[in-house]
Amino acid sequence: MVSCSMLRCPPLFRQRVSTGALRPSKASERIAAFDVKLFLDSAGLGRGVDKFHAKETIFSQGDPAKSVMYIQEGGVKLTVINTAGKEAVVGILGAGDFCGEPCLANQPVRMATATAIAPTTVLVIEKNEMIRVLHDEHAFSDQFIAYMLTRNIRVEENLIDQLFNSSEKRLARTLLLLARYGAPGHPKKVLPKVSQEMLAEMIGTTRSRVNFFMNKFRKLGFIRYNGEIHIDDSLLNVVLHD
Repeated sequence: MVSCSMLRCPPLFRQRVSTGALRPSKASERIAAFDVKLFLDSAGLGRGVDKFHAKETIFSQGDPAKSVMYIQEGGVKLTVINTAGKEAVVGILGAGDFCGEPCLANQPVRMATATAIAPTTVLVIEKNEMIRVLHDEHAFSDQFIAYMLTRNIRVEENLIDQLFNSSEKRLARTLLLLARYGAPGHPKKVLPKVSQEMLAEMIGTTRSRVNFFMNKFRKLGFIRYNGEIHIDDSLLNVVLHD
């Protein structure tokens, strides 16, 4: 991991990471206006519903890639592991996100492991069914492309955040993203119980550092604990502070 003392985030990157990733873009507003679940229900799309407990594996790296999943409730952590056994978190997905869509580009196996970070419900859509709907339903196809472009921007911002921001800022940004801050409509502002170990994995630091900053955020009134984590809008100040 690159130390923040070694690299200082350039102003352009800092602006993108501080604001762009947490405020709804025009593309995301269009996606929100298009009710994906309602469309899938009305398109005659063959699918099933699967439910997972927190920390349960949805699919593993190396599994055959035969389906796309649409997250209805909960959240999903995507991790990859290299040949030396080192694991890294490469994405956090929430309700309204697709998961496993690289199979549509003929990816034969899963390149990451998907794990539920809370009780999670997903629609499982077979690859061929999803391809059929994308070919036949142009409105849905346009929205899906817009969704994927928005996802790519978010992945890029996550990488910049990991390289250039302090662990305190990364933790604040992760909590805001998990609370869907800046998403069209009203953000949840309440997170299911997420362990500090998992938060440490997400931002690439130690549990002790996460514990230190969580206590700091609580004392400043940015978050509250009550079995769940309650996020106050003022937590954004940590991300915006230079």
